[in-house]
Amino acid sequence: MKLQPDKSDAQTLTAHGPGWVAVNHERIENSVVVGSRGERFAWDCSRFEELRAEHFAQLASLGAELVIFGSGARIRFPQPAWIQPLMACRTGVETMDTGAACRTYNILAGEGRHVVAALLIERPDDG
Repeated sequence: MKLQPDKSDAQTLTAHGPGWVAVNHERIENSVVVGSRGERFAWDCSRFEELRAEHFAQLASLGAELVIFGSGARIRFPQPAWIQPLMACRTGVETMDTGAACRTYNILAGEGRHVVAALLIERPDDG
């Protein structure tokens, strides 16, 4: 599915599909963290069952006003203990499937908000 974000200097999530997302038209097939202020790094998890508090703790240092957690092909909520580091620094957390997370990130980044998308990318046969 092609996505058409508003014009912005922030990096955008330009497309997504089963097992991948595209950041500024670059296809990525592994879990990734993308931020509206240029943050981008691999997120070391390939399945929801592998997630731990440490995965979310590393997001707290980014200083975003909101973290959007894309939980894969279907919505799955993180355990409260996982997001505690984000709550402690008063960073909002929203959970949605990865496609919805891509669209929401683009809208908020296009508005100039400091937002981070933590996108779980699972192989289609893993979901």
